[in-house]
Amino acid sequence: AIIENFKSIKKIQEENRFICIKPDENNDWMNQRDKSFSKHLLLGDKSGRQEKTIFEIYSRGIATGCDSWLYNSSKSQIEKNIRRLVDAYNEETENYKHSGDKTPVEEFVDTDPKRIGWHGSLFPKAERGVKTTFKPDNFVESLYRPFNKQIFYYDKHFNARLYRFPLMFKDKNTKNFAIGVTGIGAKEFSCLATDRVPDLAFISLSQCFPLYLINKDEDTNLIASTDSNGTGMRDAINPEILKQIRQSLGQEQITSEKLFRYIYAVLHSQEYRNKFANNLSKELPRIPIVKSSQKFFDLVEAGKELIRLHIDYEKVEKYPVNFKQGDLRLATIEDPKSFFRVTKMKFPDRRDKSAVFYNDNITIQNIPPDAYEYVVNNKPALEWVIERQCVKTDKDSGIKNDANDYANETMNNPAYPLELFQRVITVSLETMKIVKSLPSLDLD
Repeated sequence: AIIENFKSIKKIQEENRFICIKPDENNDWMNQRDKSFSKHLLLGDKSGRQEKTIFEIYSRGIATGCDSWLYNSSKSQIEKNIRRLVDAYNEETENYKHSGDKTPVEEFVDTDPKRIGWHGSLFPKAERGVKTTFKPDNFVESLYRPFNKQIFYYDKHFNARLYRFPLMFKDKNTKNFAIGVTGIGAKEFSCLATDRVPDLAFISLSQCFPLYLINKDEDTNLIASTDSNGTGMRDAINPEILKQIRQSLGQEQITSEKLFRYIYAVLHSQEYRNKFANNLSKELPRIPIVKSSQKFFDLVEAGKELIRLHIDYEKVEKYPVNFKQGDLRLATIEDPKSFFRVTKMKFPDRRDKSAVFYNDNITIQNIPPDAYEYVVNNKPALEWVIERQCVKTDKDSGIKNDANDYANETMNNPAYPLELFQRVITVSLETMKIVKSLPSLDLD
């Protein structure tokens, strides 16, 4: 309508309606950052500037380079896939080594995606003749997408980029927590806590900040077996920052874990996200510290509950939805695996999300509209469940990933996808209840 009114650039000029856009000191032309953001504590930094940060290190999520091979819902299927991958890789590496061919390895080897999953970090290893073995202890549970766990082959040989995650999660026995935040350039800021090794895309352009770090022996630079408390882990939060916060609030009982929870609550604050939306799209988060110790501890408790909801989501109460077919507790289910099998959930009507078609036996009804308010990684949490609880075959590798396998093999519960949907309704409602009740951060 504006363009139609002016009709030409000349008319805009005649009416003096052009607006001069001036970049600020950050060279932002539009969506300029709030200058007050810079006075708050920076989560982490890799630029080498001399500013103290809250966390000593942070890392992107794992980049595999070949997800269909290295992730799967089925323990038995991914073991078969990895054995095939190891055999094919070793065979191609051996053939190249003994060929004497000077052709680049990428042009020499068989690159059929149905036989092997190559990526940029794997070719140089084959070129050097580095072979590998199948490692059954390398299978771990990973957070692949929000509220979607997959079985993952955590292996430095086949994973394209581990980044700094070996310092956070050594193996399947490591107990740790991390806060994942969207990286620079993401469409919308988001965060999610995890106690599993996360995929690079579990949060868009993910950057992960751990509660603990694996100790290293200072003399050998190898991972130490234990630390002073026998865990082999140490705090990842900068002790100088922790001391600074304790002194500013006059509270010596503030621990790294409490600060970790406080940070998670702040990152969910709508006040924080609204005020610093432009900053959060262009730089890593900075954390304001409230002036009131009571408010600080209120945020600690809120963060604790949010972390519980987002990490232990499989343990929360199921939301009592209705089913179009009637009360499932009264149904005679002779074959649960068949009855609860899901291939693709969908909305019967995209304009009305109060119902979801689960399968031919089940249509979920009376889903509260508020359940879609909790958005993580640019999508309502519930819609992540709808998207990921399915049966999908990768078009390149031909590998099938069937969410029902995770339900049956890992959870020993054929109804797991349905119950996950109900639990994530609860998670969504409870998350938004906490978010809406967060105290003000008193931002200037």
